[in-house]
Amino acid sequence: MKTLVKENISIAVDTLKEISSTDLADLCAVTEQAIKAGGGFGWISIPPRESLKKYWNGLVLIKTNILIVGRLNGSIAGSLQISFNPPNNEAQKNISKIQSHFVAPWARGYGLAKAMIDKAIKISKENNKKSIQLDIRETQSAAIKLFGTKGFAKWGENPSYAFINGKRIKGYYYSKDL
Repeated sequence: MKTLVKENISIAVDTLKEISSTDLADLCAVTEQAIKAGGGFGWISIPPRESLKKYWNGLVLIKTNILIVGRLNGSIAGSLQISFNPPNNEAQKNISKIQSHFVAPWARGYGLAKAMIDKAIKISKENNKKSIQLDIRETQSAAIKLFGTKGFAKWGENPSYAFINGKRIKGYYYSKDL
């Protein structure tokens, strides 16, 4: 845990294998806030709360996923998912993928996003992965810059990665050797 004395703020990053009712409420609330702020979670509009609860509870049941959460003063303020390929995909068994990385707007600027990326890299190395990959919308400029500072290299583009409000959005693909 890191404490920022100036504002008496503590940040922590951990993994969740089960989700308590408090953590589920936090995850749903910060997901809604990130979606509303255009925060790269894939959703364009906020889904019903019940859909979010099912999403988060289902995510931790999938054995090839790891849910990393960032906490600000004990409350979940962001998340990052790592996925590993299933055992039948031997050709890509040494690759992990970052998915759905976000920080709530009110919690940005404290280092949570960086700390969650660092945790994802550490977990990937501990699981003998040789590469970590991600894809991201071109509109996520702060995240693109952040991944660049963490040593991720852009290797490709998809001109039709997403369609938001009738507009075609490019997607970028990044990887980092571990």
